[in-house]
Amino acid sequence: MNVPIVSGSERAYAIQRTTKETDITLSLCLDGGEVSVSTGIGFFDHMLTALAFYAGFGLELSALGDLHVDGHHTVEDVGIVLGQALTAALGSRKGIRRYGSALVPMDEALCRTVLDLSNRPYLVFDAPMPQPTIGGYDSCLTVEFMRALAMNSGITLHQKCEYGDNAHHITEALFKSLGLALKEAVRVEGDAVASTKGAL
Repeated sequence: MNVPIVSGSERAYAIQRTTKETDITLSLCLDGGEVSVSTGIGFFDHMLTALAFYAGFGLELSALGDLHVDGHHTVEDVGIVLGQALTAALGSRKGIRRYGSALVPMDEALCRTVLDLSNRPYLVFDAPMPQPTIGGYDSCLTVEFMRALAMNSGITLHQKCEYGDNAHHITEALFKSLGLALKEAVRVEGDAVASTKGAL
């Protein structure tokens, strides 16, 4: 069940989503604000905080999930809810730059994100993880989060690890580059829709 809570401005949105597996409350502002994240998975909290920081977003997120099973439902469902909030906050997408890209190094790892807020969801993810876990976080969940985010926000999202030996560094570079690319893409540059079709 999705329950919109507030819509404080044209570029802010809050939502609650409750299923038998997770209970998530999320508030997003594209123009900045406090960042507070609690999912029960420490490394995932760290990644979401980095994502919001580098995107310049305000993000308040609380997630209760069936972590006694594993982290999959929590991570994927946070991606779903964040994607829904992002597309709602973008509204008509009028005036936004639309495209964004970033290349981020993290020690030995180098990762790239290129995206289009096209309203045509698609994910290309090329980032093998050398280690299966990072603390209590399964490395394979990063692609699940990115897929859920892209599908629920209408992002054409391409991510690639150019090289790297450490799954922690690779994952962190992916989240940080995503934040930087989003910051660029959501930037308002005028009052026209950035499409030759006239709509996104």
